[in-house]
Amino acid sequence: MRQKIVAGNWKMHKNAEETEDLLNDLIDKLPNDIEAQIIVAPTFVNLSSAVDHLEFTNIGVAAQNMHQNESGAYTGEISAAMLKSIGVNIVILGHSERRAYFHETDTILAQKVTTALKHDMTIIFCFGEELKDRQNKQHFNVVENQLRDGLFHIENKDWEQIVLAYEPVWAIGTGETASPDQAQEMHEFIRETIRKRFGSDVAEDVSILYGGSVKPDNAKEIFSKPDVDGGLIGGAALKADDFAAIVNSI
Repeated sequence: MRQKIVAGNWKMHKNAEETEDLLNDLIDKLPNDIEAQIIVAPTFVNLSSAVDHLEFTNIGVAAQNMHQNESGAYTGEISAAMLKSIGVNIVILGHSERRAYFHETDTILAQKVTTALKHDMTIIFCFGEELKDRQNKQHFNVVENQLRDGLFHIENKDWEQIVLAYEPVWAIGTGETASPDQAQEMHEFIRETIRKRFGSDVAEDVSILYGGSVKPDNAKEIFSKPDVDGGLIGGAALKADDFAAIVNSI
């Protein structure tokens, strides 16, 4: 049975003190006996302290990004080996903000995937269409192309380290949310796309998360859909009560 997952992407929020406060609140409020995997992704400067802080909890720590090269003259960048050296074994790749603001292409993301796999990291691979794509009825084509160009170079065995995160760009930080039926429709399409290339075993085992203005009041209905295996949460992950409520909806 595929893993249920709720991951919180903190983006560029929370200084060191605020990070510690939020982690303490999460430790207090999150259930210890839930079967879902719980992940938080603080900023780079707070990753090491978060790993130490959460060592004896059921909460994992992810990085929000990493560079595709092993090392070199890439000022300001972070390598997979650096993340591994501080105990971070999960990385988010391909978030729409990285694609849009930092011009990360599918080619670059494919390279990042290869590097992360080489270092035995779990990858939360993000993708999703923009509003114009959905309005032009191109959303399925866009998603299929992002999956193909970013992931179809890997082998079947590598899928044990892949988590998919469908995030319609028009629903990120806008307050707009894909309806539960829209989310299910796309998640079913994603699973079928993976099945056609990698077979039923991979398609049925891979967790597919939904991201895009998930809140406590809509999480349960979205998570109830058969092909939605959890969520990649943005704004609501910055409030312990909201994030705990979403986790409890899984």
